[in-house]
Amino acid sequence: MLSKIQKWGNSQGIRIPKNLLENSHIKIGEEVTISAKNGKIIVEPTHKIRGKYDIKALISKIPDDYKVEEENWGTPSGREVW
Repeated sequence: MLSKIQKWGNSQGIRIPKNLLENSHIKIGEEVTISAKNGKIIVEPTHKIRGKYDIKALISKIPDDYKVEEENWGTPSGREVW
């Protein structure tokens, strides 16, 4: 696929066809990470971290032998079903 770098105001830009975005799972308006490596420009979807922590990073720190224990919440104090 051939495209052309164009000037837009004080910046440069490139038009990306819709099917290429769809195949890359990138939606219009989403942030992307742009980098250069070995003379190539790389555009990748940005995986935002909501809040302070990345859930995948936290889960990866859980030991394989960890077993969840049931919590005793006491007896019902109202009209709870359980």
